[in-house]
Amino acid sequence: MASREAAALGVAHTAEIDFEYGEERRARIVEESVRVEVDEIADDRSRATVARDGRVVRVTVEAADLIALRAGVNTWTRLLEVAERITRTGDRLVEE
Repeated sequence: MASREAAALGVAHTAEIDFEYGEERRARIVEESVRVEVDEIADDRSRATVARDGRVVRVTVEAADLIALRAGVNTWTRLLEVAERITRTGDRLVEE
């Protein structure tokens, strides 16, 4: 369901994706890593926000059409996956 702000800006579709982590520390690192991309990726047809609540990182993608929504969801899912891999790699290097 689209928010009032999204509807006022002509955004027809919204997707919220939650990523839950075993530790709040990991969720914070991932969230801080991808948050910097928010304004860099937004375009005329879609935008996203990133928020964290404890161990959960929530990405909300708002889009003017379903194609832009799908593209936005795919982009943000990949960004989170990369941040997760880098965090795991960093943890392994610290342990060595």
